[in-house]
Amino acid sequence: MQRRDYLVRMIEEMTEILGKVFGLKQERKFTEALWQLDDLYKKQFRLSNDLLRSLSAKDIVEIFHTGGKLEADKLQNLAYLMKEEGDLLIAAGQQDEGTFTLMKSLHLYLTAAQGGADRTLWKLDDQIGELNVLLNKYRLPKETEQLRLQYEEAAGRYGRAEDILYIMLQEQWITKEEALAFYERLLQLDEATLSQGGLPIEEVHEALQELRNIN
Repeated sequence: MQRRDYLVRMIEEMTEILGKVFGLKQERKFTEALWQLDDLYKKQFRLSNDLLRSLSAKDIVEIFHTGGKLEADKLQNLAYLMKEEGDLLIAAGQQDEGTFTLMKSLHLYLTAAQGGADRTLWKLDDQIGELNVLLNKYRLPKETEQLRLQYEEAAGRYGRAEDILYIMLQEQWITKEEALAFYERLLQLDEATLSQGGLPIEEVHEALQELRNIN
């Protein structure tokens, strides 16, 4: 209960500042809006905007490990702020920087989801869905694609998981054996579950056969 209360207070503080950021964005005062976010990063996480931009998503995740345990909800809060920053940078005409920030946000969200974050705090799954759409035309880093594959499979969206699997195979980010294991896991499920997940059992068998024929 104390943990939940702490998170709610944290979110209330963030929401107040984000309201100011939204107003500045509407007025096209992008620099001032970014300053507000920087202050929020420092207050909530003791991290600066410049530091977050210099670190990889993987390095940021490491900061949120305490005693070997991931602070998943705090990471989710940061992911939310970085999504807001990415949108703001793109609106300000900084497309590349904004896109990189959105990629980091997606990675943090996926890690938080895997780490048991409370999915109701910021509607975590909706946030991930929005980021997937925004970043659809970009090639994501290997580590983020790995997280996306795990996320979609765990959610029972097997067709989407397969799409990510093919990307990783093309980039040689996953071995033939790992891909085979994916389909073999699916064969443990019933036909109705596979169909609901967008990957009928016939397609699973076909994909397995194609993979096995690759030398």
